[in-house]
Amino acid sequence: MDINQYQLGARATARYPDVGQNPIYPTLGLAGETGEVADKVKKVLRDRAGVFDLDTREAIKLELGDVLWYLAQLASELGFELEDVAQANLDKLASRAARDQIAGSGDDR
Repeated sequence: MDINQYQLGARATARYPDVGQNPIYPTLGLAGETGEVADKVKKVLRDRAGVFDLDTREAIKLELGDVLWYLAQLASELGFELEDVAQANLDKLASRAARDQIAGSGDDR
């Protein structure tokens, strides 16, 4: 699937206050769904000795889909296509790799 096709399809299902003028709602949703992914992974460490069984992997996949949905909504709210967001990220990482700056922290490395 083309990532911009996904973004358009996801946008057609957006039902929240002031769609098209509300980046706050999808930002909060993105944070919440990311937390749900982290919680499921945490429970794998706590309850399953770090073993990701098929059911757990499928549950995490569904949560990752929710993360992607909110990411797509936030990108749409800000006027970005997901393809452009993804390419900008790859360009940033390639630049860091070329300068041997992948490790470390900070946005401007």
